[in-house]
Amino acid sequence: MTNPADAPGVLPAQTLRDMAARGVITASPAVVPEQIQPASLDLRLGTRAYRVRASFLTGKGASVADRLAEFGMHSMDLTGGAVLEKGCVYVVPLCEGLALPEAVQAVANAKSSTGRLDLLTRVITDGGVEFDRIPPGYCGPLFAEICPRSFSVLVRPGMRLNQIRFRIGDARLSDAELLALHGAERLVSGAAHFDDGLGFSVDLRPEGQNTRVGYRAKPHTGVIDLDRISAYAARDFWEELHSDTGQIILDPGAFYILVSREAVHIPPDYAAEMAPYLAMVGEFRVHYAGFFDPGFGHDSAGGAGSRGVLEVRCHEAPFVLEHGQRVGRLIYERMQARPETLYGAGIASNYQGQGLKLSKHFRAG
Repeated sequence: MTNPADAPGVLPAQTLRDMAARGVITASPAVVPEQIQPASLDLRLGTRAYRVRASFLTGKGASVADRLAEFGMHSMDLTGGAVLEKGCVYVVPLCEGLALPEAVQAVANAKSSTGRLDLLTRVITDGGVEFDRIPPGYCGPLFAEICPRSFSVLVRPGMRLNQIRFRIGDARLSDAELLALHGAERLVSGAAHFDDGLGFSVDLRPEGQNTRVGYRAKPHTGVIDLDRISAYAARDFWEELHSDTGQIILDPGAFYILVSREAVHIPPDYAAEMAPYLAMVGEFRVHYAGFFDPGFGHDSAGGAGSRGVLEVRCHEAPFVLEHGQRVGRLIYERMQARPETLYGAGIASNYQGQGLKLSKHFRAG
């Protein structure tokens, strides 16, 4: 008889809670309820940061400690708060570690607010050969590699910049399965395009008299304290982008916040991940892949979906981005079981029902 616990799927909140209780997820201090999201676990920064000369992958047979000895410059205590400088690379041991069974693998990602601040943050492991990917059976510590790209940030121990999702087997939906699910649940507003996932495009023609289509990060700003919510005026850190033509020109090296044209819906029995950028669509990338929890755009958004905020960086040459241009795709996966709590339903979900929106650190208006 097949064990239901071994069925393919993304593991829900109640399973993550059990994994923490059984020591599959190790933590010091212990995992707290606020870390557990419908289909992922928030990871917390430890007490020390190591400035390194360059980003690195650990490599088979090596530990992160080995690489820190090779590439480390200095370390600093985060206990009283410390500034991670724009353009520098840091490695921070996380409070959580893993003792994964052979059937369970994990994938990590930056949290929404982290990506919207252009904080390049990735999880690395001992013996790791990929960023953000933890193989089945991994037993050891976790580390965050952090590179602030647009703004210097003030961090403290316990801050949650990354999240991790656990899965058994391959539960991705094929395009045919996505089409059938769309017919039953309406996954996206407007026309649906399926090509190895659900495609989405950029909105550069807002409704009414509003011509604001996005924001571009200013190059010289102050420090952002990541504990301060709704504390900063957007104008001190961002330049508004306006267009009445449905076009903008992306500048090489600049960082932009834009929004999808489509509203996206993640039904309760599914999760989704934004797929990595594909080079053939242009000289830019949707900067950070991201997790979409079960319930995103569901009950609290009236079932009509929520739009996806896009973190965009241009490379190599100026690039004309046009309204409706396809910029990415969502890969849907089955949950192993429906989470006890959905995104936006009884938990602090900052971006349910969102449109064009900066991170939670900036005041509205």
